[in-house]
Amino acid sequence: MANASDEFRLVSSNISHEGRLPRQYMSEGQGAKRNISPPLEWYNLPPGTKSLALVVHDIDAPIVPFTIWVVVNIPPTVKGLPEGFSGKEEEMGGEYAGIKEGTNDLKKHGWESPKLPSHGQRIEFKLYALDGELHLGNKVWDGNGVGIAVPVPVSKPPSPSPKKSPSGIPILIPVTKDKMLEAIEGHVLGEAVLMAVF
Repeated sequence: MANASDEFRLVSSNISHEGRLPRQYMSEGQGAKRNISPPLEWYNLPPGTKSLALVVHDIDAPIVPFTIWVVVNIPPTVKGLPEGFSGKEEEMGGEYAGIKEGTNDLKKHGWESPKLPSHGQRIEFKLYALDGELHLGNKVWDGNGVGIAVPVPVSKPPSPSPKKSPSGIPILIPVTKDKMLEAIEGHVLGEAVLMAVF
């Protein structure tokens, strides 16, 4: 049996497991800094991990669960996401190049800071270790030359797209939690969870 120190783990320097979500990551209240994502780190990836995907949701929301953040295409060489990463994945570049954020349940891109609840609610950060790269957000062209981003399973690389028409306008359909979960089915090597209360 593996020691706890050898387990695939997701942690945060600012959030203890099952501890309280600091106010700066909320959308309201004293000290709130709207839509600032917390720092995350992970350890002991399962052997064979080719990419990582992250979903954060409020598991006690009236609409259960409410998705706060979706991040895909995280390279296994990346050891964590810094505070305030959300909304800056493209400008940060470097080791973060290729990482994509999806839309939350408010149909917005990136981290959506939760509001103060009337009672304690739990927020779950779940990190998936995958046996391949997610081909989410690849553009294809329909008969009208319109570019559409579609989820492609991990094991199936994107096929060459038809040539777009001169009048075609590329449209990127953002990644969602449901599309991500569909794409990773059968390709999850391990899961790591960090819980917090807010």
